[in-house]
Amino acid sequence: MRLRALLAAAVLTISTAPAALAAPGIAHGSDVPPGQFGFVAKLAMTKIPRPDGSTYSSYCTGALVAPGWVLTTGHCFHDAQRNRVSGKTPYPTTATLGLVDEATESGVARKVTEVVQATGSDVALIKLDTPVTTVAPLKLSHAVPKVGQQLTLAGWGSLTGTDPKPATRMQQGTVAVAKVEQATLGVRGAAPDITTSACLYDSGAPYFTGTELVAIEATGPGCPHAGIETTSRADVLATWVAKSTA
Repeated sequence: MRLRALLAAAVLTISTAPAALAAPGIAHGSDVPPGQFGFVAKLAMTKIPRPDGSTYSSYCTGALVAPGWVLTTGHCFHDAQRNRVSGKTPYPTTATLGLVDEATESGVARKVTEVVQATGSDVALIKLDTPVTTVAPLKLSHAVPKVGQQLTLAGWGSLTGTDPKPATRMQQGTVAVAKVEQATLGVRGAAPDITTSACLYDSGAPYFTGTELVAIEATGPGCPHAGIETTSRADVLATWVAKSTA
C-alpha cells in the first residue's frame, strides 16, 4: 500500500505502471460528460518544501462540501518532514471547480487560505478565499455504507510513469464497497473494468452516489489494480464537517 501523496520526487520512486498503460486520469476509467461533477476540485500546489530546502509542485483532488470549503485528504498538506499540518495553508494552493475539460473550460478558481485536519482520519477541510456560489456542494452521507454498494469515483489523477502529470480531462469510474471499517471503506473497481482505480493526484477524490459524498480517496496499490483501495468514510466525518464549515 502507498499514499497517493502526490510528491514529485516520490512519484518516480514508486512508479509501477507499465508505459503501455500510461494515460491520464483514473486508471481504466472514462471521460466525465460536460456539465457534470462540478463539485470535484482540482488542487494545484506549488513551493512544497523538501527536507533539503528545495521545493516542488504537486496536485490533489477534493470535493466542495460547502460554498467556502473543500474536503480532501489530510496528507496533501504537510511540512518538509511530511507531518500533516493545520492552520494557514503551508504552500500556495489553488482549487479549481466547475469544469471537466481544461482545454475548453476555465472553471472557477479559488486560493486556499486555511487547512483544518481531522482527528482519527487522513482527511482535511480547506478554506477558500471566496465562497463558490455557482457550483452545488456535495452533501455528506450520514448512512453507514454497505458491502456491495456501488459508488462513482471522479478525479484529476494521472497514471504513474516517468513523467506523471494530472489529467486535463476529469475521469470517472464505478467501484463497489468491499469492506466497511470504523473510519474507512475498502473499495474495488467495478466499471468500466475491475481494474478501475484511483491513481497519483487522485488523493482526496470523492466517492459518491447522486449528490451524496460517501468517502474520499486515501491510499491504495499502484494503479491500475484489481485490489482494495482504502477510502475515508464520509458518514463518520459529517458532524465534524458541519461544525467546521458553519
